[in-house]
Amino acid sequence: MTVPELTLNNGLRIPQLGLGVWQVPDDRVVDVVTTALEAGYRSIDTAAAYGNERGVGEALRRSGIEREDLFVTSKLANPDQGFDATLRAFDASLERLGLETLDLFLIHWPLPARDLYVPSWKALEHLYAEGRARAIGVSNFQVPHLERVMEEGGITPMVNQIELHPLLSQSRLREFDRANGIVTEAWSPLAHGRLLTDDTIIGIAENHERTPAQVVLRWHIQLGNVVIPKSATPERIRANFDIFDFELTDQEMDRIAALDNGTRTGPDPDEFDGD
Repeated sequence: MTVPELTLNNGLRIPQLGLGVWQVPDDRVVDVVTTALEAGYRSIDTAAAYGNERGVGEALRRSGIEREDLFVTSKLANPDQGFDATLRAFDASLERLGLETLDLFLIHWPLPARDLYVPSWKALEHLYAEGRARAIGVSNFQVPHLERVMEEGGITPMVNQIELHPLLSQSRLREFDRANGIVTEAWSPLAHGRLLTDDTIIGIAENHERTPAQVVLRWHIQLGNVVIPKSATPERIRANFDIFDFELTDQEMDRIAALDNGTRTGPDPDEFDGD
């Protein structure tokens, strides 16, 4: 099954569905990523903060899949913000992954109280100019953070990876991204499982003879998001991939959108000052 792709503002294509590996230990991530690649996934999203880049790299090497057929994302750890530190951190991520380039490198959090995300962004622009990062972007950036890097940097971010699910639909932020040619990527797309017991989601799933998770992921796809569900369970990894042979109606999309109540499962990016 072929995963649809979206075109970034530099022309690079990104699969609309990938695997997230947050909280998957390094000693388990090889098997998890291997399962995903065997199921058909070609996009893998990791981060220095996850502590599993080595395992992800090992799984990629063992797969035998050509490098050009893979899309690998990693992210700058919070303690490594700042121009020079970002460059060193990028080199360390490549070394752990065993790769010569990254398809996408993101600033993990803006950390506005530290005020280092602009020099960090300029470091990403440098890596992009060198061709070592094929695309660059940000994660958890709000509109003011995006506006600032666009004003003070030279390149508009290609991706903004944010917490996004029917309980937190982020319509204003998604519209800003769309208007500026930034692809929106959803983390925590299932709200850490909270949506799987929602009566609206369950009813729609029953109508389509699908799982609640498949319905929510399909909602993301039809919105035009990139989505990276995280699972370490082989059956769920495979089920999450099986979402391209059915379609939600406009009415069902609206019913799901109506669930938005502003619930976050992670930190508020305006306040978070993570370690």
